[in-house]
Amino acid sequence: MTPQARALLPLILPSLVAGVGSALLYIGVSKAAEALQDVLWGTLPDAVGLGPYSVAWMMIMLTSIGAIAGLVVWKVYGHAGPDPATTGLVETPLDPRWVPGLLLAAGLTLAGGVSLGPENPILAANIALAYWLGHRAFPAAEGSLWVGLGAAGTVGALFGTPVAAALVLTETMSTTKDTTPLWDRLFGPLVAAGAAGLTAFLLSDQSFSTNLPEFGKPGWIDLLAALVVVSVAALLGLAAIYVFPYLHRVFHALRNPVLALTAGGVVLGLLGALGGRLTLFKGLEQMKELTADIGAYSWGTLLLMCVVKLVAMVTASAAGFRGGRIFPAVFVGVALGLSANALVPAVHPVVGVTCGVLGVLLATTRSGWLSLFTAGVLAPDPGVLPLLCVAVLPAWLLVTGRPLLQLTEDGRSKH
Repeated sequence: MTPQARALLPLILPSLVAGVGSALLYIGVSKAAEALQDVLWGTLPDAVGLGPYSVAWMMIMLTSIGAIAGLVVWKVYGHAGPDPATTGLVETPLDPRWVPGLLLAAGLTLAGGVSLGPENPILAANIALAYWLGHRAFPAAEGSLWVGLGAAGTVGALFGTPVAAALVLTETMSTTKDTTPLWDRLFGPLVAAGAAGLTAFLLSDQSFSTNLPEFGKPGWIDLLAALVVVSVAALLGLAAIYVFPYLHRVFHALRNPVLALTAGGVVLGLLGALGGRLTLFKGLEQMKELTADIGAYSWGTLLLMCVVKLVAMVTASAAGFRGGRIFPAVFVGVALGLSANALVPAVHPVVGVTCGVLGVLLATTRSGWLSLFTAGVLAPDPGVLPLLCVAVLPAWLLVTGRPLLQLTEDGRSKH
């Protein structure tokens, strides 16, 4: 066995533990949020004689969730972590004592119908716990190892595959000066991501699979459609980014998080009433419902859902709800792509959906690999991949160098 192999061998056990642990935390929070969602959007409205997705109940529920989440942010130790508008996907480890408050706030977001996903809070929690436990068990190891294992395990669980984690970490590692071979650096994270993905696959039924029709061989019209849809989607995402700091300033002028999040809940309730029930929650199941019956909605209705969901996502983040933006951004892209298909039938649904998702994610995450991977996962066959690899180029030219969907500590756009 070579010295390099002997150096990697001790990583296997802690990587497995980090991966399984990351997946279990993610699944546990998701299951708890689903159980609470059943009560909030099923048992309670039935008990008071209101429709679960009536305008009245959406207003009551989202306003109440905003107020309760505000209390958590205000009073629970650690204030549920830093302002989510100022954080990215993978950040430095939090104080582990902040994790309970962060997970409680994230669970309320997921259960209450807020248009955010679980990814950012779960990543922050898993990185914090992996770093804290790993540093105590192996004090000589570099802290970056535990950050990488926590991040890889979480991404592997979220997407059900280690490939997404490898792609995300490849982008992260490309900025370091470490001359160690890339696959040596990815060894531990890939073990963690594989263990997490397998755990999630065995214990959870969440997936990004859709009911899109078969695509087959791409043609010239598909290439044109791909370039147009991905560009429009990227511009739509950029529009949200430019509005983001102004919305953040408005909500945070209220000072107290209870007031800011309650006001955010009111706005989200109004947006839910405008866009309908499919624009609520993180968007994964709602995305599947849209693709299950293509043609059920007019292009105008789909475009309305797309815009409402995007505004709701930015509003929720600006107000301070704890949650991620990848899942709702995927819904935005799906709705935009199906709207393009309904307006111009020559746009194949697969091309519209995958390029819509690609463009929105490129703008909102600024991660090329993650955007390509997520868009590709939605396709029923690999025939669309060459189109995506071409379509990503003009979209990247539109978004590169632009502000991020993230703010500095003083509330300015971050580049």
